[in-house]
Amino acid sequence: MIKIHDLKKNYRDFQLNITLEVPAGTVTGIVGKNGAGKSTTIKSRLGLIHTDGGEVEVLGKRSDKLSGADKQQLGVALADSGFSFEFNVEDVTAILKKMYKEFDEENFRKQCKDQGLPFDKKLKDFSTGMKAKLRVLAAVSHKAKVLILDEPTSGLDVIARNEVLEILRTYLEEDPERSILISSHISSDLEGLCDDIYFIHDGKVVLHEDTDAILGKYGILKLSKEDYEKLDKQYILVAKEEKFGVTCLTAEKMYYMENYPGIVVENSNLDEMILLMLGKKN
Repeated sequence: MIKIHDLKKNYRDFQLNITLEVPAGTVTGIVGKNGAGKSTTIKSRLGLIHTDGGEVEVLGKRSDKLSGADKQQLGVALADSGFSFEFNVEDVTAILKKMYKEFDEENFRKQCKDQGLPFDKKLKDFSTGMKAKLRVLAAVSHKAKVLILDEPTSGLDVIARNEVLEILRTYLEEDPERSILISSHISSDLEGLCDDIYFIHDGKVVLHEDTDAILGKYGILKLSKEDYEKLDKQYILVAKEEKFGVTCLTAEKMYYMENYPGIVVENSNLDEMILLMLGKKN
């Protein structure tokens, strides 16, 4: 559905160089700290900022060759943009009805009602969570084949985040060929939604892995400095010195569980992996 090859964007103190792919029927996540390049990747793909090289394909076509009909198949929600705050949901409904041939007005109204969005209240009086829900509901309202979402749960509390993620799960269940490219710095959101994840740091992909592998194959080792010196390090990806000893990231946790029963081996998660990879010393 989406292919990005060697995409480049140069700023004075930052360079983006990204290659990634979103196959049909999958949810691909981009995770990284603020400023890592997540939003730049999304906006470059949408043509919202000038790029300095690379190729982007969407729906099997170069992004600059997409027809109006092709663009009808895209749903977009950006954290830092949306409808005028002077509009209300009735205004948004009218706009979407004119923009998209496949806009499902009945379902959109039902979804807004289910999510507690008032139809006559101006968007400037909406809470952060209400605005986020409206952006996502608008993106899924016209039966798009591909969703492109930039930080859709940023600034939301746990309840609102879960409600937004549930909207996305419902969208996916309606058609197994639908795909999502989603960026977030809230890694737990991606763990429960994505098939695979790209970890971006300083404008580059430093890790790409299936989510199941991250949660099942990767592990965190915690051991003394003495034990670390004796350790077979062929499967160690990152090692970081701590006050108590050394913490390591491995993609072969079973190897260390079987061969080093005396050391602590914990299941990994994205948050721990990010912290280790940003502070790596080996």
